[in-house]
Amino acid sequence: MSDTVSPLAPRKQPRMPAVPGVRIATAQAGIKYKGRTDLLAMVFDEGTTVAGVFTRSKCPSAPVEFCRANLPGGSARILVVNSGNANAFTGKRGRETTAATAAAAGKATGCAESEVFLASTGVIGEPLDPARFAHLLDDLVDRAEPGMWAEAGKAIMTTDTYPKYATAKVLLGDVEVTINGIAKGAGMIAPDMATMLSFVATDAPIDAPVLQDMLSKGVGKTFNAVTVDSDTSTSDTLMLFATGAAETSGAPRISDPKDARLSQFRRALNRMLKNLALQVVRDGEGARKQVEVTVTGAKSARSAKRVALSIANSPLVKTAIAGEDANWGRVVMAVGKAGEPADRDLLAIWFGGIRVAHEGERDPAYSEAETSAYMKQDEIVIRVDLGLGRGKATVWTCDLTKEYVAINGDYRS
Repeated sequence: MSDTVSPLAPRKQPRMPAVPGVRIATAQAGIKYKGRTDLLAMVFDEGTTVAGVFTRSKCPSAPVEFCRANLPGGSARILVVNSGNANAFTGKRGRETTAATAAAAGKATGCAESEVFLASTGVIGEPLDPARFAHLLDDLVDRAEPGMWAEAGKAIMTTDTYPKYATAKVLLGDVEVTINGIAKGAGMIAPDMATMLSFVATDAPIDAPVLQDMLSKGVGKTFNAVTVDSDTSTSDTLMLFATGAAETSGAPRISDPKDARLSQFRRALNRMLKNLALQVVRDGEGARKQVEVTVTGAKSARSAKRVALSIANSPLVKTAIAGEDANWGRVVMAVGKAGEPADRDLLAIWFGGIRVAHEGERDPAYSEAETSAYMKQDEIVIRVDLGLGRGKATVWTCDLTKEYVAINGDYRS
């Protein structure tokens, strides 16, 4: 958590309502940070279903492996999250920590350890001693209460400069249900998730396989379309919990992903995932500008996304944007190195609504003054048309500033 809030932070945070069937408590365990909360317990009523999507890193953290093992059971009673230590690359000790935490959480909640889910975020390679926080879980479960979503968002922060929240109310059948989401993430953010944690909960009665279908499909154009620095974390975790509490008010139980009554909910969930993902980008370490990169005219959507990510992850592109320099030559470079089909003489590039390059050369109408003025905005849109096909994709990133180097240069100290 930084002393200075990102200039791209939301001007106001939403008021987070309670989600029936979810109770929350936080604590200061002092794992790394002094004087701030770093432990979260989210307690769910019996019958809560769960879905999850995790990092594709080949070096996943112990909590990610623990969650993957429990996910097929489809049932959740408690989520425990700590910040300040990722419990990643900690070997046998890391697994012993997840086992000890799960045992303490299961005992505190009165549930099976297969209904416990864990997440950790922070420094990699430092052993996480469960004795620092496991003894706090009894008290957390006892005093957990429904309205603590704002506190939950703060407890999971690391180098974030602001907590990230989203909420929505939608109809399921004829009954209104609530969806709440929180996220953390600021650096080491790249597609396939990132040092990114996000937890979404709803009172809708939706079976676990349906939740998983929605979540797996929803990440493609949201959390898996953002990048701060191209680095994929060991700890990425996105989980969706459904308590089913709205069933008592007449909400229909959804057991088929194709159920037409799910359409409003699915749209709202996807909007929420995008909202949270963009908040993560806007809090990229040292970020001063949000950057949207759209590639059209590619051979395929997959090819378009790879080209877009090549642009979004280029340090040269990102530093030019930080310097408010309309250096479209760096975009050409990033297209060329992507390893995807491209033709120099068909390429067109726009910064905002200004076409800067066309048919393989600078646009005849190009105005340096007009483009430089555009680059001073805090939201920059880059569009590239490859002129080869119908594939298109959009990804989001941020600029790369001196602050990014400063934050990551002394992250462990």
